[in-house]
Amino acid sequence: MSGIPFNRPFIAGKELFYVAQAVTFGNIAGDGHFTKACSRLLEDRFDIHRVLLTPSCTASLEMAAMLCGLGPGDEVIMPSYTFVSTASAVARVGAKPVFVDIRPDTLNLDESLIEEAITPRTKAIFPVHYAGVGCEMDRILSIARAHGLRVVEDAAQGVNSRYNGKALGAIGDLGCYSFHETKNYICGEGGALCINDPELLEQAEIIRDKGTNRQKFFRGDVDKYTWVAVGSSYVPSEICSAFLYGQLEMLDAIAERRREIYREYRRRLKPLAAEGLLRIPYVPEDCDSNYHMFYVILPTAEQRDGLLEAMRRRGIHAVFHYVPLHSSPMGRQLGGDRSLPVTEDLSARLIRLPFYHGITPQEQSAVIDLVIEFAERRAPVAAVSVTA
Repeated sequence: MSGIPFNRPFIAGKELFYVAQAVTFGNIAGDGHFTKACSRLLEDRFDIHRVLLTPSCTASLEMAAMLCGLGPGDEVIMPSYTFVSTASAVARVGAKPVFVDIRPDTLNLDESLIEEAITPRTKAIFPVHYAGVGCEMDRILSIARAHGLRVVEDAAQGVNSRYNGKALGAIGDLGCYSFHETKNYICGEGGALCINDPELLEQAEIIRDKGTNRQKFFRGDVDKYTWVAVGSSYVPSEICSAFLYGQLEMLDAIAERRREIYREYRRRLKPLAAEGLLRIPYVPEDCDSNYHMFYVILPTAEQRDGLLEAMRRRGIHAVFHYVPLHSSPMGRQLGGDRSLPVTEDLSARLIRLPFYHGITPQEQSAVIDLVIEFAERRAPVAAVSVTA
C-alpha cells in the first residue's frame, strides 16, 4: 500500500452547511453568529471564563505575550521542544525566551528545572502541553505564584485534554488553542485565546480588535469607538468559525474516533516497547489525553532516520519534530545556545506516525506493519529505555 499521508482534513458533521449559512446571514468578516457560538461552546464545555477566537494559535500566543505586559529585558521560561510560535510571540515584543529542558517521560517542560531558571527579569512561564498530555500544572502554578509570574498554557495540541479533571487551557492565567488542519478539531487555520483571569478580558478585547474599544461600543458602553491601545487584527473569518462550529458540535464523536486510532497503534506496538525496541507515548494517571498524536522513539537517531526513509520508500508520510529552538539560528541569536540533553536526545529519535480522522484500518495496519518489520530487523542494536 502506498500514498498514506501524515494528515488529511475531514468533515465530521454540518461544516459545509454552516459555511453556506454564514454567507446567507450576511456577515463573513468575523465576530458573527458562528464565532460567538464557538466561543460559548468552548466556554461551557471547558469551564473557561471567556474564549476569544483568533485566526491562529500564533495570534493567541502573541496576544498573550502582550497581555502579560512583556517587553525588552523581560524573560519567559518555556521548553525548547516546541513549535516556533511559542518563542516567536515572546521575541516579537522584545522579551527573551529562556529555554528549559523537558521531562524524559512526557516530553513536557520539566517542572523541576523551572526555579533555577528564574531571574529578577522573569515575567512568565509558557508551558507547552506536548501531544495533548498536560504538564505538571499544579507545580508550575505553585512556582508562578511564589514568584509573581504569569502562566500562559500553550495548549495548541491540547484541546479537549484534561489535567486533574481541568481542561487544558483553563488552568493558567491564559491558554492558547489551535484549530489548524493538523489538529483534532479544525478549520484550516484558526485558534482561540482562553482568558481565565477576568481582569485581562477588557484589554484582550482591545488588542484583538486592532487596539480599539469597538467591543464596548457594540455593548453600548460607549457612544463611539476609537483607537485606545496597540493591537492588531486578531479576529478570524466567520467562514472559518462556521466550519469550526460544525467540528465542535462533533467534539465527542471526533474524540472517540481518535481514541480508536491511538489504541490500535498502542495495542500493536506495545510488545515492541516491552522488548525495548522502541518507545511509545506515556500518559500520567492525572492526565486525560485527547489522542492528538502517536509517536515512537527509536533507540538511535540513525534508526529514526532509517525508519523515515523506509516509510518514504513505501509512500508513507511520517514526520519528525521539533528541531530544538535553542539550537536554531534565531534561538542562538537570542542567547539560547546551551545544552539541553533530554531535548536534544529525544528530538533526534522521535517519529510521529500518520494520524487523522479518516485513516482506514488498512492504512493504519500498513504503517504498523512497517514499524514492526523495521524494529525487529534492527533488534540486535542496543534497546531503547522504556522510561527515559
